[in-house]
Amino acid sequence: MRRTEENNGTQKTTEDYLEAILEIFQAQGYVRSIDVADLLEVSKPSVTYTTKRLKERNYITTDHAGMLVLTDEGRRIAERTLDRHHVLTKLLESVGIPHDQAQNDACKVEHDLSEDSFQALKTLVESGRLDKIEEEKT
Repeated sequence: MRRTEENNGTQKTTEDYLEAILEIFQAQGYVRSIDVADLLEVSKPSVTYTTKRLKERNYITTDHAGMLVLTDEGRRIAERTLDRHHVLTKLLESVGIPHDQAQNDACKVEHDLSEDSFQALKTLVESGRLDKIEEEKT
């Protein structure tokens, strides 16, 4: 079943925010709304609006200090999205795409790639065969 553009846009935003919250938490141990705004390069009101929706869907909560915290379901989605991002970035870099461009392109693709296609690419990346391509280029 193909997602509609509207649903895909909503899913992309959800995944981007959850991934950002996870990355920030891993880097500094806490997540403020302003940290999310800075990382995603969006306005503070945009973060406020979207985090309200994420709370309604039980993807995040706030702790006693007002920091953003992923729920188990939010963490599952964030980890899945971040895994896709890392695998796709490595794949693109292995064929000569510069790091910054590979990261930007991975962010675009990670939301739309089917699970079967992603798993096939992940198997390829994890097999080490791409390392040989990188070595041949140097």
